[in-house]
Amino acid sequence: MREDLKRLLAAVERFEEVFGRWMETQEESDHVQSRGLFPTVWPKDGQDQAAVRMLELDVAEAAGAAARAVTVAGAQIVVAGIGVLDPIENWSLMSAPRALFTPQEVRTTAAKVRGRLSAMIDEAEAVSESAVPGFAPSELHAVIWSAAAAHWTTHQYRVAVRESAEALTVHWKGILGRNDVDDTVFWQQTLSPGEPGSGKPKLAWPGDPTDKTNKSMRGGLEPLAQALKNLATGLNLTVRNVTTHTRDELTEQEGMERLAAYSYFARLLDQCEIRRSEEDEGE
Repeated sequence: MREDLKRLLAAVERFEEVFGRWMETQEESDHVQSRGLFPTVWPKDGQDQAAVRMLELDVAEAAGAAARAVTVAGAQIVVAGIGVLDPIENWSLMSAPRALFTPQEVRTTAAKVRGRLSAMIDEAEAVSESAVPGFAPSELHAVIWSAAAAHWTTHQYRVAVRESAEALTVHWKGILGRNDVDDTVFWQQTLSPGEPGSGKPKLAWPGDPTDKTNKSMRGGLEPLAQALKNLATGLNLTVRNVTTHTRDELTEQEGMERLAAYSYFARLLDQCEIRRSEEDEGE
């Protein structure tokens, strides 16, 4: 864990170095000056174009290596009308019309990631020195940690849990096309036993029904579905709603336990298959 974080930190520092060298060849603007219609960077006059292209390749390589660090640190940016994007991975969009990012936003993101990774490395080293088994929140399910990371690293544990709970529900509502119901009802309907109804797909444990092992699994499908349904409903009521309706801060331990429950639940859901009604399948 600690060595992985150090490698990510080194990748971000490498990106900052080559990005800075490339920016020396570019004119720099922002969204106000570009009026939202033009690029926020363009080559300075008199530049050796071959040299600029080589620098761009260096930046692209460094961005590829550093991109995972943005997710681990939870430093993505929400772009109106587009969604959540990684400014480091998408640095080249600055050169396009209606540029989505500015050079300063890329620099700020890199600095933010570097700071959060440094803090995570310090915490990992402190745990190692204490000889207490460590907990690596960045190894939680990607949907959970991506939503929680920005708040977790600033010790806003209550908000981190709330955001991860919301993100998991939004994630599966989007996949199943179920934005027509409240969260608790959504989980109750999606994980209940029985056949899916029109417009109401369900998640079910996968497997070939003729396989002996899968027959055993399918024999336990209903209690598993009931357990998953209860877990989803229980987590939604006791974690999400409580963290939404109160401003009392969670401790780090309380936050870890709640995030771990959501992460485990998310991994179970990933193993399920989506079942749709014959009517929906025929559309």
